Amino acid sequence: MRDATRPWATNPRARDWTTSRRAQTPIAFHRTIPGYAATPLVQLETGLWAKDESDRFGLPAFKVLGASWASNCAISAELGMAPAQTFSALLERSRGLSTTLVTATDGNHGRAVAWMARQLGLRARIYVAAGLPQTTIQAIRDEGAEVIETGRVYDEAVRTAAASGDLLIQDTAWEGYEEVPRWIVDGYSALFAEIDDRLDVDLVVVPTGVGSLLQAALERYRADGPRPAVLAVEPVTAACVSASLAAGHLVSVDTSAPTIMAGLNCGTVSSLAWPAIREGLDAAIGVTDEEARDAMRQLHAAGLPAGPCGAAALAGFRAAQLGPFPTVVLISTEGVAANSAVG
Repeated sequence: MRDATRPWATNPRARDWTTSRRAQTPIAFHRTIPGYAATPLVQLETGLWAKDESDRFGLPAFKVLGASWASNCAISAELGMAPAQTFSALLERSRGLSTTLVTATDGNHGRAVAWMARQLGLRARIYVAAGLPQTTIQAIRDEGAEVIETGRVYDEAVRTAAASGDLLIQDTAWEGYEEVPRWIVDGYSALFAEIDDRLDVDLVVVPTGVGSLLQAALERYRADGPRPAVLAVEPVTAACVSASLAAGHLVSVDTSAPTIMAGLNCGTVSSLAWPAIREGLDAAIGVTDEEARDAMRQLHAAGLPAGPCGAAALAGFRAAQLGPFPTVVLISTEGVAANSAVG
């Protein structure tokens, strides 16, 4: 029986809704980036699979799919050009530019933006939210970025980055800032294209922070074609999706309580993602740190090096106690190296 105090919300009409926008899937561009390979689908048991994002271009998370495509689009737009079709064409466009890529992060997105800037020979400045392990912060610095430790919660770090005046590559949207987050969502859609090349899916379980990856899933699976159920999973201490879905409108939550799921520790749903979440998300659930740790242990025993955010998908799937689905895919969004605060 599901704990009545657990963050939980459902929409029984979700699969009746059809999105008016299907994300672009710029996987052809991703395939031109040196080191591209589709990440593995690991079978955990009959009908249960995990999409292992622990090594994507040498980074321990999926985030670079969005950061790379959005950087391409944003840099090209600054030059008055359409997005480059290949990485080599983007590299040529970037030569001699004085552009600084800027973002706020609670971990993996900031490192992905810093990585992309380094590949292109550009500068990066990353504003980090409070509570990140020093190993995560150092990993961002190791990509060559300037790191600003804000000491603030994620939402406030975003506001600080947005005021910088440089080229903002932010993975959450607000009124007046929607184009770049939309490009990031488009980049994330490559992950689901890789899944669909392998499996016919009945349920997709998505760890969720501001909701951009979740938006990518919904825009793919609420367009024409297969309509699997979609479950969002978030920390009980940062359950803004569950709260918003239950209320029927955007609800911000306090995220000052620490969680090992640092990459999901977001208090406000992206305004760009919210319409798709409100109409097309089947359910959202919150999980505890201990449940995430237990899920990590299970995944590690199966040979999958998931971090706490990646393991949240398994924790949420177990806690939701959903009916039988022939084929379930858990999006294991990060490897354990992405966040050392897992003990």
